[in-house]
Amino acid sequence: MNINLNQAEEIIAAAKSKAQALDTKMNIAVVDAGANLLAFARMDGAWLGSLDISIKKAKTARYFDMNTGAIGELSQPGGTLYNIEHSNNGLITFPGGVPIKNSSGEIVGAIGVSGSSVDNDHSVAEAGAISIK
Repeated sequence: MNINLNQAEEIIAAAKSKAQALDTKMNIAVVDAGANLLAFARMDGAWLGSLDISIKKAKTARYFDMNTGAIGELSQPGGTLYNIEHSNNGLITFPGGVPIKNSSGEIVGAIGVSGSSVDNDHSVAEAGAISIK
C-alpha cells in the first residue's frame, strides 16, 4: 500500500493548519511507503536549515516505522540503537517524524516536520499523519 499525491497534499494541508494554530512556520515533508519524497511544503518564513531536517525525519520514521522521538530514546548512550543516527546517510532521532497509516493500520508513508520546538514539530506531524484515516 502507498499514499498518493492527493493524500500527501491533504496531509500537508492538515499539518499547515496545525502549524498556523500554533503560530509557527514549518517545513513539512511527506514520503511514500518506499521513503521517497512525495510532497514538500516550506511555509513562508520557515527556517531554511529545517528543510533537510524535515525530509530526514520523514525518512527516518518510515525506515523504522516508528516516531522519530521513540528512536531518539533508544539511541541514547547505552541504548539498543546507540549511534543509529549515523546510518542511512544520516537520520534524525528527535521528535517530528511520524509514520502514516491507512484505515487498515498499514504504514503507507511518513511525515516529517521541522521549524519549531520538538513538541510543536511532533504535534504538527501527528496532525498531518492522522488526517487521511
